[in-house]
Amino acid sequence: MSATRPGPGSDPAAPDRGASAAPHAPGSDPAAANRGPSATPPAPDNGTATANQGASDPAARDEGDARHVGVEDARGAAAGVARRGWFGRWRRHPRAARGVSVGTTVLAGVLVLCALLLPNRIERIEFGSFVRIPAEGVLLAGLLLALPPRPRRITAVVAGVFLGLVTVLKFVDMGFYQVLARPFDLVLDWILIEHATDFLRETFGRTGQVLAVIGVIVLFVAVLVLTTLAVLRLTNLMAGHRPVAARTTVILGTAWMTCMTLGVQIGGVPIATKGNAEFLGNRVEQVRAGLRDARVFEKQAAVDAFAKTPPDQLLTGLRGKDVLFTFIESYGRVAIDDPAMAPQIDAVLKEETSSLKAAGFASRSAWLRSPVTGAGSWLAHSTFLSGLWIKNQQRYRSLTTSDRMTLTKYFGKTGAWRTVGIVPGVRRAWPEGKFFGLDHIYDSEHLGYHGPYFSWTPVPDQFSMEAFQRLEHGKKDRQPIMAEIILASSHNPWSPLARMIDWEDLGDGSVFHRIKKEGTDPTEVWKDPEKVRTEYRKAIEYSIRSLTEWVERYGDEDTVLVFLGDHQPVPTVTAGDTGKDVPVTIVAHDRKVLDRVADWGWTDGLKPAPDAPRWGMDKFRDRFMTAYGPQG
Repeated sequence: MSATRPGPGSDPAAPDRGASAAPHAPGSDPAAANRGPSATPPAPDNGTATANQGASDPAARDEGDARHVGVEDARGAAAGVARRGWFGRWRRHPRAARGVSVGTTVLAGVLVLCALLLPNRIERIEFGSFVRIPAEGVLLAGLLLALPPRPRRITAVVAGVFLGLVTVLKFVDMGFYQVLARPFDLVLDWILIEHATDFLRETFGRTGQVLAVIGVIVLFVAVLVLTTLAVLRLTNLMAGHRPVAARTTVILGTAWMTCMTLGVQIGGVPIATKGNAEFLGNRVEQVRAGLRDARVFEKQAAVDAFAKTPPDQLLTGLRGKDVLFTFIESYGRVAIDDPAMAPQIDAVLKEETSSLKAAGFASRSAWLRSPVTGAGSWLAHSTFLSGLWIKNQQRYRSLTTSDRMTLTKYFGKTGAWRTVGIVPGVRRAWPEGKFFGLDHIYDSEHLGYHGPYFSWTPVPDQFSMEAFQRLEHGKKDRQPIMAEIILASSHNPWSPLARMIDWEDLGDGSVFHRIKKEGTDPTEVWKDPEKVRTEYRKAIEYSIRSLTEWVERYGDEDTVLVFLGDHQPVPTVTAGDTGKDVPVTIVAHDRKVLDRVADWGWTDGLKPAPDAPRWGMDKFRDRFMTAYGPQG
């Protein structure tokens, strides 16, 4: 329909209102025509009316438009707050919002890159480790770009959680390498977590233990959450800039293949790496090897050269002797060979060799290779006594639930010895103790000690030896004794330390309260590796003196002592030495005892020569029983 031509004096806006608008009389309401015959009068100050009124009044129209926009902005802002919640405030500060967005993205990228490139050993963490191209990152980026939106988000979440778990496993490995010089075993090492918490409680108290456990849990959750959010953030960024992300991924993939082919390195570190794939591949193989090892160990345990030997033919060369097998905690080769400790340890060994000689005792020493280092004493003890290589918890459980004969069991089988155990480090039920065939076991609660703990150590070594004298060795009209003695004062953290006092002053151990107060604080000692090494050396000196002075004081012509370290100390002390050798010594008053091992080639005295024989710890049982049997 065409517009009506306006007449002279008519409203200029009339053509805009269309043909249905009727002309109005002079003086009448101009808005009435806009409302039409059926329109009802609007409420005063209505925004719509104001806008319509503005059709004839430009100023009013501008005011109406401003009001309309203001209302719409208010509604939009309210809707934005409702939709965005707390984060809606960033709309008021676009520069800050953009800065936060860019910063979050950068942090996400750094976190993912560090997680992909993080080594699992502290000593390998260096700048060059984080300027490499991870193959896993390139492949993951390509996969995420190829997926549709929903599968892409699901894949990003799964990848983030998995990357977090791998990162946590690397952190655990760092701790294991620092203590045990080996990675965490996904199948066999879970029991060590309980041992670790016990160690924290005894060293730093209940509060320290709780705080450490809470800290570990928080760190675990934080790593999983942050890596997942970081992968999601980068995934959204790539999806929003697909062409740039695709080109970048192709460039990085090409660079990785080129660097891998040419072997490009920076500071000896390869630029192209597939470290996570190798890391996980090694773990899978570790699990498979653990499962295979169970079958291998079962076959090894079934072989025992002395299983059918009659009791009257066992250990005939030691009949009538008191035989003491004594383990000195963490007494490793580093104590004798390390230049920082060797002078003091050498002086103690020479001094005690001379003192023993003056008391009528001779000694010979060599080296044994322990199955463990840093910790895991029970694995070394069972290796030495069983003649089997007990290198992990799975083998230990298999051994202690079997009928394998140990050195202690063979002594008991003869009926010629009373077998006892002095185990001050045991503070709870020890069902495995029955396996070793001991007639009686004295743990920390049954040695008569009423003094303080020295960090982890429940009973000082000197008191443990005196308790053995009081409870067993010093009794009259007794039969010969075979004793397994485990000295604990040289156990990590070596602070505070007990010290030698007059044997007559030991009493019930209360004297050690004063000695402990005079000792060092482990939290201060462990801030400095050199202080740790110094305290370790002093602990070894104390353990050696406790043992040798006991022999000089209470030993007689029927005393035979075999003492050895169970394993090397933690890497903080060994300073990177990965060897597992420990000293072993035989002390006897009767020269015939040492004559039986003359062909072993061991070094005279308490200190083994650097080139002294070196056996696996599992070889000692059979060689010892052969030397002191009828054929020996």
